[in-house]
Amino acid sequence: MSHRLCPVWIGYLLASPLRKLRQNPRTILAPFVRPRMTALDVGAAMGFFSIPLAEAVGPGGRVVCLDVQEKMLRGLEKRARKAGVAERIETRLCEPDALGVEDLTGKVDFALLFAVVHEAPEPEAFLAAIRATLEPRARVLLAEPKGHVTEAEWTATLDAAGRAGLAPSSFPSLGGVRAAVLETPARAGREP
Repeated sequence: MSHRLCPVWIGYLLASPLRKLRQNPRTILAPFVRPRMTALDVGAAMGFFSIPLAEAVGPGGRVVCLDVQEKMLRGLEKRARKAGVAERIETRLCEPDALGVEDLTGKVDFALLFAVVHEAPEPEAFLAAIRATLEPRARVLLAEPKGHVTEAEWTATLDAAGRAGLAPSSFPSLGGVRAAVLETPARAGREP
């Protein structure tokens, strides 16, 4: 799998309103996010999903946004202020092999991993770190771009998720990506 980081200039393209024509964040997130939740947006870039996440969790909620590039996070913070949701968003600069989320152990209700696992040097360790943040009923939306991640790499990612304690419960159809909803064994079989 490729471990190259998305260049900052592409972050501006990824945050473009035109992207909503193919991947509407509100529609994608609606089945998973409720008011007052704590959400984790890993590889948040400039906040294409972060801003709608902050709107969905509402004033009593929190969105922790991780990225390895400070310029991406500064762009996200600027967009969050403009959208009026900055107080719900916490940005964290992390390392590809050290997410720095130990303080979130068992506290995250929903995690979004959109086009990020293929950038991780050790996907299983990356997914295990995410798994540790999840409260028992939490879900993870994992999506990888078809143009960057082959079917074989996608299968390897799902296998890594399984070894990290996350099992696919469904495979939503989202524009241009391979996607899976992952759950912990504690969640399996429960209603949304």
